Amino acid sequence: MARVQASDSLIPRQVFEVPPAEPNNSTADSGSQGSGVKLKKQIGLLDGVAIIVGVIVGSGIFVSPKGVLRFSGSIGQSLIVWVLSGVLSMVGALCYAELGTMIPKSGGDYAYIGAAFGPLPAFLYLWVALLILVPTGNAITALTFAQYLLKPFWPSCEAPIGAVQLLAAAMICVLTLINCYNVKWVTRVTDIFTGTKVLALLVIVGAGVWWLFKGNTEYWEKPFSGGFHTPGYIALAFYSGLFSYSGWNYLNFVTEELKDPYQNLPKAICISMPVVTIIYTITNIAYFSVLSPDEILSSDAVAVTFGDKMLGCLSWIMPFAVACATFGSLNGAIFASSRLFFVGARNGHLPAAISLINVYCLTPVPSLIFLGVLTLLLLFINDIYVLINYVSYVEALFTLISVSGLLWMRYTQPKTERPIKVSLVLPIIYLIVCLFLVISSCAQEPFVVGVGTIIILSGVPVYYLTIHNPVKWLADTSQTINLWCSKFFICMPNQEKFD
Repeated sequence: MARVQASDSLIPRQVFEVPPAEPNNSTADSGSQGSGVKLKKQIGLLDGVAIIVGVIVGSGIFVSPKGVLRFSGSIGQSLIVWVLSGVLSMVGALCYAELGTMIPKSGGDYAYIGAAFGPLPAFLYLWVALLILVPTGNAITALTFAQYLLKPFWPSCEAPIGAVQLLAAAMICVLTLINCYNVKWVTRVTDIFTGTKVLALLVIVGAGVWWLFKGNTEYWEKPFSGGFHTPGYIALAFYSGLFSYSGWNYLNFVTEELKDPYQNLPKAICISMPVVTIIYTITNIAYFSVLSPDEILSSDAVAVTFGDKMLGCLSWIMPFAVACATFGSLNGAIFASSRLFFVGARNGHLPAAISLINVYCLTPVPSLIFLGVLTLLLLFINDIYVLINYVSYVEALFTLISVSGLLWMRYTQPKTERPIKVSLVLPIIYLIVCLFLVISSCAQEPFVVGVGTIIILSGVPVYYLTIHNPVKWLADTSQTINLWCSKFFICMPNQEKFD
């Protein structure tokens, strides 16, 4: 099977010989005697569904669904964008189901881009994920959690930034500790908080239905009035919609820990994506029924404005729901994205210490600590929100490259086993949509695209200086850190073997 090559590795895979693992029922997979330390397959179908739904349904649907409305111009056109964004995300997820079952390794886009196009493009994805995509998104999610959890204590003003940052930091530390200790705890937290935020959305839907049954239909008399039809605005509306669905590929990051991935990966996708699309659509119908377009566009948190208008003394439910949404979403994001850095280190594209696995918990503790430290550092950067401007463009670009890889491997590796093989129409449709979004963003936001491209390309010299032709002192330093982490975190190198 094609794989990301590690021949350009900055650091050796191991800094010491690992003896065969002794049988240990508390730490090893059944049947893993003598196979060494590796990640356990503990994620079932329902856990997989909860991870996808939990990561997708973050604060966005509660706080800022106004992005789609701003660039659509009308509530009718907004609903069309929400539905089509869900359908397009489903198409993309099905393409990733083929990639994930063809290349059953953790790491998601990183693994697929590497298998299709080689180590440099894979490293560039890892580089931009390291700088922008993962820690920035996690830090902003943590700050959002803290702001809304503290809102009842400062109802008429913003909470002090120091209190917000400290609470966000505490949240990151708690979730990192949970992820380090036990995967089962992670999935339980995900299941509980996914159910909580879906319940909160159903409260919004129920209040909206009640409002409509009372005869309040004035906002639906001309649903398409004022709609924008220029390609640039349509692209930006879809950017906002697709960004709200982002996270559908996170289960692909943890394929190695998924039970029966050939069955459960596509099933989890086919269950979760329609559920999210339906929930998003009916939630927006509720918003548009109760709040005017001007109220939505002027609101900093649409769900909170909705709660103030409809729930009376129970309006505190909405800030609490936003906090639950962000807590559950960040828990799933930490779990999945830490595996990205783990796999990158295992392939020699990050220091080898990040690929170590704790021998008792069977979790990538150094990778989780590394991600946690990066996120904590970003919490205390005042203009962190500027970085999020580049996320949509970078994600769309690398998703385009991943789906291109699917088509390319259909041509270069036609005989490779594919447990799931989607119709060629689906990746072609998704590729065209991604191309449209990337090209349109170049015209609408050239500065954002330019800076995002520079950040991506800045990884090229880093690759050649540290991986392709590594400096000796860097390799020696990495080996020293690797040995120290092995002892301090009681870890060993991953012993999983791939064909």
